[in-house]
Amino acid sequence: MRRFSTLLRQAGIWVIAGALFSVTQYQAPAAEATSADPQHAQPGAAKLATMVERATGFLRSAQDEDGSYSANAGPGITALVTTGLLRNGRGPGDPLVAKSLDSLQNHLQADGGIYQQGTRYRNYETCLAIQCFQEANRDGKYDQLLHPAEAFVKELQWDAGEGADRSDTSFGGAGYGKHNRPDLSNTSFLIDVLRARGCGPDDPAVKNLLTFVSRCQNLETEHNETSFASKNPDGGFYYTIAAGGSSQAGETATGGLRSYGSMTYAGLKSMIYAGVGPDDPRVQAALAWVRKNYTLKENPGLGSAALYYYYHTIAKALDVVGDDVLVDEQGIEHLWREELIDELAARQQADGSWINANPRWLEGDPNLVTGYVLLTLSYCRSD
Repeated sequence: MRRFSTLLRQAGIWVIAGALFSVTQYQAPAAEATSADPQHAQPGAAKLATMVERATGFLRSAQDEDGSYSANAGPGITALVTTGLLRNGRGPGDPLVAKSLDSLQNHLQADGGIYQQGTRYRNYETCLAIQCFQEANRDGKYDQLLHPAEAFVKELQWDAGEGADRSDTSFGGAGYGKHNRPDLSNTSFLIDVLRARGCGPDDPAVKNLLTFVSRCQNLETEHNETSFASKNPDGGFYYTIAAGGSSQAGETATGGLRSYGSMTYAGLKSMIYAGVGPDDPRVQAALAWVRKNYTLKENPGLGSAALYYYYHTIAKALDVVGDDVLVDEQGIEHLWREELIDELAARQQADGSWINANPRWLEGDPNLVTGYVLLTLSYCRSD
């Protein structure tokens, strides 16, 4: 996506990658690596390779007999971990990967979805499974699985089929839970899948999705005339505009919905995937929020909560922006890939895993968090 980054420079817009926040909520567990560790002293590529090797060793020991990881949470974690392994050099025929792919196929449903029977997370689980099988589909082996799965997640998207027209704040989004209320996180997973499946900006599902994403931004434009657009116009993103609106970071004193890190990167990435260019006010405003709030020490607005989800989303967004060197608000240059590698190396546990001391959103599960890190590292490769 070098063309995108070139256009950003032409527009005078730079992404920040600087530590502008102090660590106030997250304390690294004592078992994590320190600067005295040999791993910490390695150059970036060698350090990344060592991290992946250690993580793979952990996952080999953590894998269940049936090839799953944390099966009590459904197949989503298995799919996420396996995608991380595939993106870091393991092929679909590797025994560790093949066993998990077989496990995931046990969750194929008659409607085309890939999810656990009785789950409320059909979009989430199917999207993660599609990403996994798409990554493993190097010889067309999974074509007959992927086509109906894509159709299934498109069917779940909020549109006329759910009784939602374009005036409805749910329109274009994807969600989960009892009422399937759409949110930016689930919608971000959906756009990842659509992009992986080759759906471009002209695809109806992508167009509809962009409508929802734009309305989750704290920015009043022709694309967002919702009641929250002008209450906290900082350019960042929040969890959902649907069903009255909600932010995991809470509300401002004026009743606005607070922007926060993981959703702002999810929104930025999703807009770019949907074809929004660098000169668009939505992209410019999101990047302005990034310049003001970027840090690798916490998830801005949420502290330590969803920290590793945040790392993964940062990496995806900055990778698609396309600049290797990022310049912060103070004019300091940052090699964001190397900085992410260093940060994650310092947080790796002695057994090769990662875990968040804050267990919110399942980040107390080392299988999930290690999967997030492997995906993050896949965007940190310079090759």
